[in-house]
Amino acid sequence: MSTVIRNLTDSRAEEREWALRCDMAAVFRIGARLGWNEHIGNHNSLMLPDSEEPLFLINPRGFLFQELRASDLIVCDLDGKVVRGTGELRKVAFHIHCRIHLANPAATCVIHVHPRWLTALSMIEDAEFSLSHHNSLLLNDRVVYDPSGDAPVHSNEEGDRIARLMGDKTIMVMRGHGVTVVGPTVHDAFDETYMAERTTMYQMTAMQTGMKLHTLPDSARRHHAGPWGEKLDARLHLDAWRRVLDREEPDYKT
Repeated sequence: MSTVIRNLTDSRAEEREWALRCDMAAVFRIGARLGWNEHIGNHNSLMLPDSEEPLFLINPRGFLFQELRASDLIVCDLDGKVVRGTGELRKVAFHIHCRIHLANPAATCVIHVHPRWLTALSMIEDAEFSLSHHNSLLLNDRVVYDPSGDAPVHSNEEGDRIARLMGDKTIMVMRGHGVTVVGPTVHDAFDETYMAERTTMYQMTAMQTGMKLHTLPDSARRHHAGPWGEKLDARLHLDAWRRVLDREEPDYKT
């Protein structure tokens, strides 16, 4: 009987992992459509829920976001060893993702990308999110700015510094670099990244007029530190994109 129970458990764990792989692959394909990734760089990771030891899914080195499939993702331990799948874990991905996952168990999904507007904001001295758009009433309390990342992340020490700085925040604008967003699920992290990039686009577009930005009342801030999806339709948003991919790029879930 115990063998039967174990086999059933293993089967369900495999089904859950495959569902997560499909969500992750969808986010890579969406990121490619939206111009979030830097050539074959950038990386998104997800801790697996049913592992006896801490393991995470991540994209292997050398793939464009637009070509990644669910089956292409590799499984690594928190020492950076590839335990399942074919491919190599990129060094910078190891130092960013492993250290954040270790420091913050709530950061189940970590998205590290270089989208146009957030990356541009990261390059402007002392620039931060304005409190000018309704989205900012929720976003602005969830962001931290890294003023010290002037070199690529090539050590655990730098990864640990980033993880400490992020603390319990969910968005880190990395000066002269890009953005890292964390969440308890794939859809939480994806939707928060999407909304942060869109809102920064509005802000940067308004700034180009040279006119003064309107400031919303501080009393209207949402002060929400919990999962992003508790306030916005994060799961429904990812599902909507997956329907588009199902029609136009169905190989993402193979």
